[in-house]
Amino acid sequence: MIEPSISKFANVMKVTTHVLQEMKLKNEKIAMLTAYDYSMARLLDKAGIDVILVGDSASNVMAGHTSTLPITLNEMIYHATSVVRAVKRALVIADMPFGTYQGNSKEALSSAIRIMKESGADAVKLEGGREILESVDRILSAGIPIMGHLGLTPQSIHKFGTYVVRATEENEAQKLVEDAHILEKAGCFGIVLEKIPAKLAAKVSSEIKIPIIGIGAGPDVDGQVLVLHDMLGITQEFSPRFLRRYHNLSEEIQGSVRSYIKDVKSVDFPNEREQY
Repeated sequence: MIEPSISKFANVMKVTTHVLQEMKLKNEKIAMLTAYDYSMARLLDKAGIDVILVGDSASNVMAGHTSTLPITLNEMIYHATSVVRAVKRALVIADMPFGTYQGNSKEALSSAIRIMKESGADAVKLEGGREILESVDRILSAGIPIMGHLGLTPQSIHKFGTYVVRATEENEAQKLVEDAHILEKAGCFGIVLEKIPAKLAAKVSSEIKIPIIGIGAGPDVDGQVLVLHDMLGITQEFSPRFLRRYHNLSEEIQGSVRSYIKDVKSVDFPNEREQY
């Protein structure tokens, strides 16, 4: 777990949306990472992570797709269920996949209920602002907590046609600020801001009372999130400016596998101590 000197909230038995709000009020940064399976989620939770996002990025890092669009609701529920089984302390948020909430608020509610009932996740995350407000209102009316997501929204990649920094122009920046206020007023407990100018993210964080989590949004927000496989160096193809690699597991894993292959072929493994 986190050392007490690092976190005032290290002894919290279970992180909730209320705890995240307290963290913002007490100026403690929120640490958030993605996870998609039991084993990795268990390690993150034991290490003291505050929030685990079961991201639709599973479409990329787990299934090998080039975007987040192909992953299905059933697949997201499978990943979220695996994560929830492993977690005792962290707040678990599950992404609602593309096509399960855009343009149909009744389907949005049905999808959110399935995620909560079948996986046991603590909350869901949706991409977009005013254009998904009807779905947000309907899901919240059922008592399901929502985290919003503004800025670069990967589910809209075909609309934007690029993964470049968003909200650099004044009109888009103004819409983002307005959307953040809309989501807060609707009742969302937090918002992810992805790949936007740091000054704009700081403005949103200062104006909005709910926690703001950044990914490529600078330091002046209430917390940070990264994709686990990127920050551990398991994936190597993705290297945006905001990504800090804390390890190079790709190299280490391949080295271990090469050693295993060598030992098997030379009959060094198993040795006398490794047999019955």
